[in-house]
Amino acid sequence: MKKRLLGKTGLWVSEVGFGGEWLERHSQEESINLIRYAGERGINIIDCWMPDPKSRDIIGRAISGSRENWYVQGHLGSTWQNGQYVRSREIKYVKPAFEDLLMRLQTDYIDLGMIHYVDTEEDWEGLQDSEFMRYVKELKDKGAIRHIGMSSHNPKVAKLAVQSGLIEMLLFSINPAFDMLPAEEDLDALLSEGYTYDQAFSGIDTDRAQLYRLCEEKNVGITVMKGFAGCRLFDEKRSPFGVPLSPVQCIHYALTRPGVSSILCGYDTKEQVDQAVHYEDASEAEKDYASVLANAPYHSYRGECTYCGHCKPCAAQLDIAMINKYYDLAAMQPETPATIRSHYMLLEHKASECIGCRACESRCPFGVSIAERMKKTAEVFGC
Repeated sequence: MKKRLLGKTGLWVSEVGFGGEWLERHSQEESINLIRYAGERGINIIDCWMPDPKSRDIIGRAISGSRENWYVQGHLGSTWQNGQYVRSREIKYVKPAFEDLLMRLQTDYIDLGMIHYVDTEEDWEGLQDSEFMRYVKELKDKGAIRHIGMSSHNPKVAKLAVQSGLIEMLLFSINPAFDMLPAEEDLDALLSEGYTYDQAFSGIDTDRAQLYRLCEEKNVGITVMKGFAGCRLFDEKRSPFGVPLSPVQCIHYALTRPGVSSILCGYDTKEQVDQAVHYEDASEAEKDYASVLANAPYHSYRGECTYCGHCKPCAAQLDIAMINKYYDLAAMQPETPATIRSHYMLLEHKASECIGCRACESRCPFGVSIAERMKKTAEVFGC
């Protein structure tokens, strides 16, 4: 299993992680064995947003004796009240819920302390200088959480959090279907059977594209939730593209977004773990989401670089996808950030070395004018 650095946290997390949401659907022993099996396959990051005792007990028992091998995303603000989940910012509920998390996970620290489910600007503003936020910072100072993160489904709110400098990483919902949606769109509605995509949607929504690039620029690592859109993308009749994608293609899509370190998949069976982990030895053809999206009957990504890598190989040995990524990162700012310039300058071959043969353009599924982008990149970076 390949590992990626999770932004400024310094943690090397597995590219494929474990989303624990479905654990309570099975017996304790089945779920415990599933987590341990995932660990044997190289998965080392698990998310526990669930406040219910059963899910937390399962994770605690599963990682007992191997705590040092796991990075845990534990959520602050996810509480269990009268036998049901309630998102809360009230300390009288938040503090006992976090203490319960530590107790049931049989640990004295959480690697990634997640500010839970911040989806509106009002919620984000309300958290500032609040008792809740002071508690989060107190836990960080005491070492009860090692790094501060946040979960969100709204790119505008997530951008505010990234720009604040408070969070070190972000849990965000990413897949090619969600990426078309404006920030105001209700993602829960999308997962319902009756949801119909607006045919005007196409390509990656501007706010989402900006968020991913901002995370890369600010070194805020992203872990991905809802990477399969509730399995809707596996069914051509429910997919907004009119064609199905495979788990490997969805995983590859998420991992090619700027800033992304790990995609946390939900599992019911060991076979599903194997399907996800297969990403690491899958062929390029198996990973190829780009051709599927480019040839789908609905919702074109035409003209947009998705960093898919179809443009390879380059006669001048340029890493075209990476150059395009740095160009996009630079273009979103009035002045090119020093960090982005530094990363670009470390590339062995620069955009100015493009010979203009346009062979890459014939391979691009989305019809990107790559040679023109290389000229613009050379102008921006001076080489």
